[in-house]
Amino acid sequence: MRMLAAAVLLLLATACGPAQAPVTAEEFADRAREVAEHWRASAEQGPWRAGFVPLRNLTLEPDWEHTPRWVGRSAINSAWKLETGLPAEAPAPAELRWADGGTLSVPVLTAAAAYAGLSKPTSFADEKCPAEGCRPLRVVAVARGEATVPSSRGDVRVPTWDFTVEGVPGPFRRVAVDPAAMGGPPRPLEGGIQEVSTYEVRTPTELRLSYQHGVCDTTYGARVHETPEAVVVDVDVRPDDVEICPAMGKTDRIGVTLRQPLGRRVVLDCGSGVPLLPHSGVRLAEFRNYDPRRS
Repeated sequence: MRMLAAAVLLLLATACGPAQAPVTAEEFADRAREVAEHWRASAEQGPWRAGFVPLRNLTLEPDWEHTPRWVGRSAINSAWKLETGLPAEAPAPAELRWADGGTLSVPVLTAAAAYAGLSKPTSFADEKCPAEGCRPLRVVAVARGEATVPSSRGDVRVPTWDFTVEGVPGPFRRVAVDPAAMGGPPRPLEGGIQEVSTYEVRTPTELRLSYQHGVCDTTYGARVHETPEAVVVDVDVRPDDVEICPAMGKTDRIGVTLRQPLGRRVVLDCGSGVPLLPHSGVRLAEFRNYDPRRS
């Protein structure tokens, strides 16, 4: 019992801040140069800047607020039952268009390949469908469609295959872009911990960073390192000198000023090395364990 209490106290004492000493300005500069160079040479840079990296699951689910409760449990348990024929022809390539004028031609999956992705068994199924609360998802129709999804380059319209399920008001939609043409979310550097989560462009040279820290930490300011290709950001957060701290975190925002307008440069988190997304309700951390090429 004493060992358990000691472990709890240790957790509470360390959970609100990093264990290492505060990073000096010189150490930040060295780390930022390392992060910027790693990104410049990374194979993930090309797809992130010029390809298609989706930032959500490839199955676009119906409006759950207006969907019967049994549908969610049935979907979790992959209780799919195909009761219609699927178009056999291979669709022509589609052209994706972004708001900045960028375009990308991508191959489109057949209906059978899209259905295979939709109906693939999940790794977190509760159990086999019980007698109550779960029933087959009877797919009775399929059609081509389009949907808007978030990506590393902003929102983009993509082709979909829309599967109508009997008893469900709206279709289950599956992004029809061939996963071979997609990139996955960049992985953090080994041992790196992401501190800054998103950013907001206030003016061409002013960013507002959203960052996470413990409730017993003090923020001493934000730091920035600029290269022609990237802007590396960090927040100087240090744990307060307290013996016991609640194991709670919080999100704050802080501004940082650039020497040159941000333009098309990528914003990188200094701790993890991952690119940050503009503040829009989507966070890269939510997709760190998700790779559309294997979904």
